[in-house]
Amino acid sequence: MADAKDPGGNSPRCIALVGPYLSGKTTLLEAILARTGAITRQGTIADNNTVGDASAEARGHDMSVELNVAQTDFLGDTYTFIDCPGSVEFQNDAAVALTACDAAVVVCEPDDKKVPALQLILKQLEDRGIPHVLFLNKIDKAEGRVRDILPILQPASSKPMVLRQIPIWENEIVTGFVDLALERAFVYREHEASEVIEIPGDLSDRQKEARFSMLEQLADYDDELMEQLLEDVEPPQDKVFDDLSKEMRDGDICPVLLGSAENGNGILRLLKALRHEAPGVAETVERLGVSDAPSCAQVLKTFHTDHGGKLTLARILRGTFADGTTVYTNEDDERISGIFTLMGQDPVKGGDAGPGATVAFGRMESVKTGETLGLEKGNVPEIDAPSSPKPVMGLAISAMERKDEVRMAEAISKIIEEDPSISLAHNQDLGEMVMWGQGEMHLRVALERLNRKYGIAAQTRPRQVPYKETIKKPIEIRGRHKKQSGGHGQFGDVVVDIKPLPRGGGFEFSDTISGGVVPKQYIPSVETGVREYLGSGPLGFPVVDVAVCLKDGSYHSVDSSDQAFKTAGSLAMREGMPKCAPVLLEPIMAVEIAVPSEATARINQIISGRRGQILGFDARPNWTGWDLVQAHMPESELQNLIIELRSATAGVGTYSAQFDHLSELTGKIAEQVLASHSAQAA
Repeated sequence: MADAKDPGGNSPRCIALVGPYLSGKTTLLEAILARTGAITRQGTIADNNTVGDASAEARGHDMSVELNVAQTDFLGDTYTFIDCPGSVEFQNDAAVALTACDAAVVVCEPDDKKVPALQLILKQLEDRGIPHVLFLNKIDKAEGRVRDILPILQPASSKPMVLRQIPIWENEIVTGFVDLALERAFVYREHEASEVIEIPGDLSDRQKEARFSMLEQLADYDDELMEQLLEDVEPPQDKVFDDLSKEMRDGDICPVLLGSAENGNGILRLLKALRHEAPGVAETVERLGVSDAPSCAQVLKTFHTDHGGKLTLARILRGTFADGTTVYTNEDDERISGIFTLMGQDPVKGGDAGPGATVAFGRMESVKTGETLGLEKGNVPEIDAPSSPKPVMGLAISAMERKDEVRMAEAISKIIEEDPSISLAHNQDLGEMVMWGQGEMHLRVALERLNRKYGIAAQTRPRQVPYKETIKKPIEIRGRHKKQSGGHGQFGDVVVDIKPLPRGGGFEFSDTISGGVVPKQYIPSVETGVREYLGSGPLGFPVVDVAVCLKDGSYHSVDSSDQAFKTAGSLAMREGMPKCAPVLLEPIMAVEIAVPSEATARINQIISGRRGQILGFDARPNWTGWDLVQAHMPESELQNLIIELRSATAGVGTYSAQFDHLSELTGKIAEQVLASHSAQAA
């Protein structure tokens, strides 16, 4: 392992910035770039002049909607920072990008309302063994003491939050901090390095108390430190830093630093903590299990740029990748056409990329987000990247202009390459194309991007529900087709029994023909006519759970044909089915909803209000303070369920659904469905 004070061994490092929506991640990236000299002036979200969130969609909605990537140098070391979207609707970007990052900075406000969203992020980091620190942002706007805020945030983390700093308050304003490991006090200077001062006398006791608490937490993982504390021996400063580094890298603790990204406060201390304590690429390679690979790069993101074509963002873990080199996945090979570093949306041409570098490869058309690349065919290691979450909201989509339909499908495929948590499904039965995503804003941004980048205006509507129909009464009916128009005529005559089947019975066709009243060769044609009719029954929907038995009929030796008996079978169904008491069936879904426990009662009300049947709930496995609610709900009630769920759970609730059964639908709702269907068909 590299030295604790320089764990990266001078290799470039990759750090993710993650955190709840509106916690200030993009502002923190801007502050880091300004403090390290990568930019001359710190921009602001309000002025639309930040390096990150430069796309029209991000600026139009004042939120990150995709990864922001920027490279900078600090004290001779190179860092790539990846600012990840905070909204749960866009977090698939973060999930994939985190795979090959060395560490994460979790940006959070001192706000108890953000605890559920914070838990989502910390749980992901903990489950994947990614070292992380918590940057308590907007400390200048905190309404309570840090000693009170931290216990509120702690339930979001299964690891102890270890406070590294305490604030210096003056007239109810945070003016600086005391570093508990360094035992030094600093006064903030806006957008400049903090100034070292003597620890204020009125903070001396609090500093000693907070430092001892920090050391006690570290001692839980270090017997030597525990002995020193028990014997009132002051541990050496190097020992304290070594423990902070080791226990953070091992995932035992979550160190907490303070600051204000907007004012550039606390940035230098954060950078120094990352430099001295965060792991480097060597540890990341070990964590990912690719130490034996001769070469390896993990694809973090795909970008389709307006002018430069496709860019593939990748973290080099092993080996050196050069322009013009052929690289391999486990399925394809591609030739690198340009190597770039990214500063926001601007690619900068670079040279060969070695271990630790985070770069974008040009024009690798077949390479997908999450794949692993290697330089030797057949010797590409597998790195498990998280699969895209299941979609929770869908909209039927079509091009406003018919000429754009083919182009629209091609453009959406590029959007899906950039964000695999979007998907497109073509429902041939309903004759519509459905775009699926992670929520209302997620789909809205995709549609805006479709228009801006590819010039395709799309129209959307709620997706259709695949209603079915069946019958409740049996009937015997004759279908007779006779037509004479010169030459051979057409003649087919059948008698069929139509009867309902139990729910889930599907369709059955049989015959009891005897004596050749319907020649054997025509019986399949009768079935074909029956099946064709079942595509749209008397109510206008596909028919299910029906049995049809051909029991009698007659034929003509000259005029009978396959087509005539097919038509006769269809006529029998058309005349008989309306007399069989047809009823509408709606699909019922088995739904599992994951929510914080305090929201469970509200979720139960939402389910009941959407005609759902609650089956029960359990604690969510391995999730402290979360429940899983099981229910049956009509598919029609799921159209915008995610919007209400997120509203009731501070943006973190989600659900999954799969078809369970069909259920009879009557009354006013059935009348509305039938009226709507008739209007569309007119």
